[in-house]
Amino acid sequence: MKTSLLFGIHMHQPVDNFDWVIEMGIQTCYEPFFEVMSRYSDFKFSVHCSGWLMERIEQLRPSLYAKIVMLAQKGSIEFFSAGYYEPILSVIPAEDRVAQIRRLNDSIKERFSQVPQGLWLTERVWESALIPDLSRSGIGYTVMDDYHFQCAGFDSEGLDGYYMSEEGGVPMGLFPISQKLRYAIPFLTVENALLAIKSFNRKEDSAAIIFDDAEKFGMWPGTHEWVYKKGWLEKFVQTVLADESIETRHYGEYFKSRHPRGIAYLPNVSYYEMGEWSLKADDALALEALKEEMGLERYEREGVKFLKGGIWKNFFVKYPESNRLHKRTIELSRAFHAGEGDFELPLHKAQTNDSLWHGVFGGLYLPNLRDNAYTYLIECENIRYGKKKVLVSDTNELDGYPKYKSVTSKLIARFDAAHGAQLVELDVRDKCFNYQNTLTRRKEAYHKRLFETPCEKSVPIEEGIDTIHHASGSFDDTLREAIIYDWYLKNSFVDHISDECFDAESFRRCTFSEYGDFANQPFESSQSKDSITFFRNGGVYRGEKAKATLSKRFTFGSDSINFAFGLESKATGRFKYVMEHNLHFSDYETLLINGIPLEQNGNIDNIKSFEIIDTVLKKKITFRMDKPCHAYYFQLHTLSQSEQGFDLSVQCLSIAFVFDFEFSLTIEGTLEITRV
Repeated sequence: MKTSLLFGIHMHQPVDNFDWVIEMGIQTCYEPFFEVMSRYSDFKFSVHCSGWLMERIEQLRPSLYAKIVMLAQKGSIEFFSAGYYEPILSVIPAEDRVAQIRRLNDSIKERFSQVPQGLWLTERVWESALIPDLSRSGIGYTVMDDYHFQCAGFDSEGLDGYYMSEEGGVPMGLFPISQKLRYAIPFLTVENALLAIKSFNRKEDSAAIIFDDAEKFGMWPGTHEWVYKKGWLEKFVQTVLADESIETRHYGEYFKSRHPRGIAYLPNVSYYEMGEWSLKADDALALEALKEEMGLERYEREGVKFLKGGIWKNFFVKYPESNRLHKRTIELSRAFHAGEGDFELPLHKAQTNDSLWHGVFGGLYLPNLRDNAYTYLIECENIRYGKKKVLVSDTNELDGYPKYKSVTSKLIARFDAAHGAQLVELDVRDKCFNYQNTLTRRKEAYHKRLFETPCEKSVPIEEGIDTIHHASGSFDDTLREAIIYDWYLKNSFVDHISDECFDAESFRRCTFSEYGDFANQPFESSQSKDSITFFRNGGVYRGEKAKATLSKRFTFGSDSINFAFGLESKATGRFKYVMEHNLHFSDYETLLINGIPLEQNGNIDNIKSFEIIDTVLKKKITFRMDKPCHAYYFQLHTLSQSEQGFDLSVQCLSIAFVFDFEFSLTIEGTLEITRV
């Protein structure tokens, strides 16, 4: 009695990722993997590679591409489809799902003479509403974790074949990927990995199902030496081929020749870790505590069916920056399908998933990934509007408050009435760059690890290597000191009312006294032909509440935003009004502040003009105000988890313009962006 081994790898890199990352992936993972597999064409396996990455492999390493073509011609590889630029399919419109899948289908047919029937489900994010669109795209079956099935009440013992599901009567085959195999291959010894495969030898038609990241075979920490230098992969392939109780098969071959195990209706879910990551920090810690209280044995036996994290779309709730990116792609998709311009290609590139979420991989926390997404969003807008000058509003972000967008010949600026009437997007059109691409410092569940004693490796080295989900890093006081949380979103034109204690350090640590209720509260708004006005009846809370009102009016030049603010308060005493700006740059080491190289922090007294020279984009950003003020600035860092441990990265330049006032204050000024 033979076990069918359904072995698949998923290859992906974020669209426009750094060339050195792609080169490292090729050298440490993709090239050595296919070099080994090219010597064993009898080993059948499946491959999904995102369209953009396959383009780069062909360009950068033709010899590697030739090996993939050769294995396809020999019948070793079955190719799986997906969205060409690797979007999360459930969060893009149906028309774009079908177009992206068909784009990759056509590429696979042209490159490898195959018509894919299977689909790699990006980040294994499942919603049954996908089924009709997958079917329309020529897909007959897809893969997801056995965890998906367990969440629907299935026992792990029966997950050794495929199941059928439907949506509106449209059928779809569902293959459960084994968690046991995901954690065994390639991390355990070959002997133990083979035992894990053979544990599925229950029936004549049993299948051991694995479809996982190719990057585990060389690119994850510690895996290159283990998989190639110590010969794990070659020994694994040789041993499987020599074992008469195991037969490697393609998913399509198994799907056509075997009956389904039954029917399955699965909830909206991704893999378990993703469910944890999408929760708010305290909820993620509470979930982990419940899991520990239950105990590993009981959790694996019954708790997995009931203890679940959040759903993938929670990332749009958890991170307003992610939600903003996503809703901008939705807006542009509607515009494209309404015939407002031919920008399908940059739209599809903007829909890539990597910048929208965060877990053990950097994702949203990596400024370059968000930059890449905004590059294509702005490219879409440039095609959409051309030389038009427009001022429009929408409620696309679903919070009930309008977002205003000004488009001029050189700039695109967006304001959000829901959150302090902040400037949330500031695009220079000729460079396709968003200076407002910032990220707020917030609590993450993994910050707790910085204050715990690192535990020993969970897998003894003689039995294999550890996965990045279990690996522990080394921590120092520098990382612990970097944990700072903001209580408001870090965009621009943020309004604070503070006192004489406001200084550079309290600004950096976000510990200054706040007496106003303007920084993170909604404003009423109105729009005229050429201006936007925001207004809030708020208060000053030093002792009892004293009424206060703040109006903010913006008008737009081709390369400038003109502002006029009016603050009226019934509060007595002297205060400091703080106008905060947070601006993102591609390179902070080359910035000049009023002609001086940027340092980690600084302050300038009695100024009416504040100038930033961006030597990379060759732009000068100038703030001019009609009243003198004191300016503080610092480089804002975020501390995030990554597959390497922890990353401390610069997210923006934070600037505070501080004005003394008593009872009332008016300020007029200009934010201008010009060529250097």
